[in-house]
Amino acid sequence: MITSVKNQQVKYVQNLIKRGKARREEGVYVVEGLRICREIPEDELETLYVTETFLKTEGAEAERFLRYPCEIVSDAVMKAMADTQTPQGVLAVVRQKNWTLEDVTGRTGGREGKPRPACVMILETIQDPGNLGTILRAGEGAGVTGVIMDKNTVDIYNPKVIRSTMGSVFRIPFVYEEDLCGTLKNMKGNGIRLYAAHLKGKNSYDQEDFTCPCGFLIGNEAKGLTEETAAFADTYIRIPMLGRVESLNAAVAASVLMFEAARQRRGVRE
Repeated sequence: MITSVKNQQVKYVQNLIKRGKARREEGVYVVEGLRICREIPEDELETLYVTETFLKTEGAEAERFLRYPCEIVSDAVMKAMADTQTPQGVLAVVRQKNWTLEDVTGRTGGREGKPRPACVMILETIQDPGNLGTILRAGEGAGVTGVIMDKNTVDIYNPKVIRSTMGSVFRIPFVYEEDLCGTLKNMKGNGIRLYAAHLKGKNSYDQEDFTCPCGFLIGNEAKGLTEETAAFADTYIRIPMLGRVESLNAAVAASVLMFEAARQRRGVRE
């Protein structure tokens, strides 16, 4: 059992939590909490850390975790390792998934292995971890094929993002693109229609046809989309507002669009 906060494994986990560079170099990230740890794909799990208290109180649940590569740590060590104020007694180091653009656009079918018409969220410089995590979680619920991010978007393996995804990070294909404009040009060339959520949009989002292969461009929380990126949109769309509200939170706007696409596609399937 690990009882010292100076243990090298403890320092390793702490470094992964605090530093995106360390996560990129090691190709792993940290997942924390009982619910999300239950959902880790077995082939991506590197090491589990559980406390004595967790083993004593969780019974059969704890026994299930002990089947995997596992380290037992004291409660004090878990508190030092964890990113949350009140750790649940279980934490894991997980191998990063290498998705491709083909996965994201539905050509390979992602984890399901069944190709689908593209429904892609394209994020430019999203900075809030909660927004990114919520977009992934809502995206899974709405059935998007994947998420594309530019290099300035927050690290998807940031612990706050991971918690916000509630496990969707394991299942939704995603990629970071160094040349976002080049990627958009390629997508358009492959018949994917691009829509930009934009204040200059003339058509309401629910007046468009999202049953075709499509992608939604979502910009930075404060500044929106850059002109260069917005120029790749086939159509600017808007979400009509009542009252004095001018715009929505990035994750809320993305969710409105994703679920409208899901609604339309349900009609097609039916």
